[in-house]
Amino acid sequence: MSGWDREVDFVVVGSGGGAMTAAWRAHKLGAEVLVLEKTDLYGGSTAMSGGAMWVPCNHQIASRGISDSREDAVSYLREITKGRVPDDRIEAYVDTAPVMLRELCEQTHLDIDSLEKYPDYYAEATGGKPGGRTVEPVPYHGKHLGPEFDRLRPSHPQELIEGRIGLTAREAHVMVSGSWRMWVLMFRHMLAYFLDFGRKGRRGRRLTLGNALIGRLRRTLLDENIELQLETAVQDLVLDGDRVVGVVAEHDGRTQRIRGRKGVLIAAGGFARSQQWREEHLPGPTNEAWSAANPANVGDGIRMGMDAGGAVDLMDEAWWTPVTMLPGKDYSWILVVEKSMPGSMMVNKAGRRFTNEAAPYVDVVHGTYDAYSEENPSIPAWLVFDARYRKYYPVGPLPPGRVQPDSRTKRKWLEKFLVRAKTVRELAEKIEVDPDGLEAEVAKNNRFAQTGKDEDFGRGDALLDRYYSDARVTPNPNLAPIETAPFYAIRVYPGDLGTKGGLVTDPDGRVLREDGAAIDGLYATGNCASAVMGDTYPGAGGTIGPAMTFGWRAAEHACGRQ
Repeated sequence: MSGWDREVDFVVVGSGGGAMTAAWRAHKLGAEVLVLEKTDLYGGSTAMSGGAMWVPCNHQIASRGISDSREDAVSYLREITKGRVPDDRIEAYVDTAPVMLRELCEQTHLDIDSLEKYPDYYAEATGGKPGGRTVEPVPYHGKHLGPEFDRLRPSHPQELIEGRIGLTAREAHVMVSGSWRMWVLMFRHMLAYFLDFGRKGRRGRRLTLGNALIGRLRRTLLDENIELQLETAVQDLVLDGDRVVGVVAEHDGRTQRIRGRKGVLIAAGGFARSQQWREEHLPGPTNEAWSAANPANVGDGIRMGMDAGGAVDLMDEAWWTPVTMLPGKDYSWILVVEKSMPGSMMVNKAGRRFTNEAAPYVDVVHGTYDAYSEENPSIPAWLVFDARYRKYYPVGPLPPGRVQPDSRTKRKWLEKFLVRAKTVRELAEKIEVDPDGLEAEVAKNNRFAQTGKDEDFGRGDALLDRYYSDARVTPNPNLAPIETAPFYAIRVYPGDLGTKGGLVTDPDGRVLREDGAAIDGLYATGNCASAVMGDTYPGAGGTIGPAMTFGWRAAEHACGRQ
């Protein structure tokens, strides 16, 4: 086949963590690589994310005092995925992820920190661990990126204090504690921010979380002269018979045919920001505005793979998380801390709880949809809390009341975000839930807080529940009475960090047809591939770890190293 505008060995579509990892690995194996990103910013949803990677048996875990093994990791994933994922994919992930991570740390700018206190989301399951498998990138200074700093997709606004200062996951956990260390940490980072005279505008150059991961990988690609071309929208795959041999892309108003001699990797994210696809595949009600994914994730990669004959799976699933919407903002706020802290509960139209609010966020949303009905909707649900909760814990972007009381809070937040009332019954009437139901549920919560046992949903029983909690509250750090006026509520929606349904792949990232045969020359990883985690979530970093791992394996297969 002739008529190519350009030829390389390996074409990578997308520029997130999986894409960059694959590009570097293919380059190290001798391939000429071209990375294509359709927007004017690189990094994808990875750059906007928490940047964590869930990697069992990683090279730091033993030094954190935690013992791990291949057997434990495989057993854990088998148990939580409940037979939804083939064993060969699970084993490929467990075997490759720690190798991938170690080599990146040894040979690139990547540096990581294993979080010994961040537990697996189901630490009590067979093979689960109390921490250490979740690793996060060490902060990185934007000055090392030069002009490329301005082309790095910014963090999700939630990850920056006042839109300026980034924190690591380890630091964020300290901030929630409310201890004196919180104030020391805040002072130190604010001082560093104001002393960084090279910063541009409000945005600080200390990169953390997903920005740190992508910043480190981007610097590596620059050092290795691996080309990343922005504003290049891949529109179609090119096939020669049954083999994918290249892509058709548009750049600067010109259509290009680019050959990939060894293959094409689709790493362009899922379909979280396509309302049409959401309504076709996800449970409802659903809204793309509730997603925290990259706005460019509209299913392009999945569509191209399907057009080439690829099968899909898990299209009704996402990396779910409860979110709230903010007045005057065009993004959702992920409710990670708020849903778990004591003195709060989520209720439906009947004023009743329907799930363990402190459970893994994927389970909270599963519980939301399971409880939904037209007669008694749980969408939106309401997070209900009292004045004590408001005083000590953040609510969305609002700091704790002891830092920013209602009297110093802008009117729009009090009128359009926080619903306030003098009594529980008045609150119920304002948010249009059953007053008798809400009063009864508050009374039940208060009894549970006294005994320390949530008899309905087991809130506070699991190790993960207690990761975000208040150790000063006893006997259960996730349960406190809701009894101090005024009483508050905020709306809660079933949001996501991205969709997890996509192209079915084998252990080497090859896209498979309905009959199980591989499509020669076509690979997929990240959220455009059906998740190796099935409909669950093993721990923080359960999205990015697999994206990078199967990107790595795809590059190795394409380059003949199997």
